[in-house]
Amino acid sequence: MNKKFGIIAIILCGMSLLISIITMTIVLVNMNNAKDAGDIQYVLYVGTNDKDTNLPVFDEETSKEEAKKILIDHFGGYTIQEANGGWKDGTIVYKEYTLVIYLSDTTIDEVHLACKALIEKFHQSSILIQSNKTRTEFYAG
Repeated sequence: MNKKFGIIAIILCGMSLLISIITMTIVLVNMNNAKDAGDIQYVLYVGTNDKDTNLPVFDEETSKEEAKKILIDHFGGYTIQEANGGWKDGTIVYKEYTLVIYLSDTTIDEVHLACKALIEKFHQSSILIQSNKTRTEFYAG
């Protein structure tokens, strides 16, 4: 009888060890997948010409300041770059001062709320939003 209990104990220990190894493997794989998923960086392209008149809504400096106010209110910070865009409609070539805004550590819902305010402020029909997978790290030394 002792021999049977010994064999059963060995089998149960082996099964417990196998279950532990499988569980740990699943946990590690899920942690790595979550880590590799990265973050989403949103890049907004905000035109500054009025959607109806195609004339600038504000001068360039005022455009930046108005966008900064909205971004501070919605995100507490901002990164803005300036760009110059252009397109041809028929025989007319239009040029537009554009603000390129980079946002990290946020959600698409928060981005949409800010875009709604930017659309109203700059009298736009839409804002181009790019979503890019990135890795974000706030390195402090």
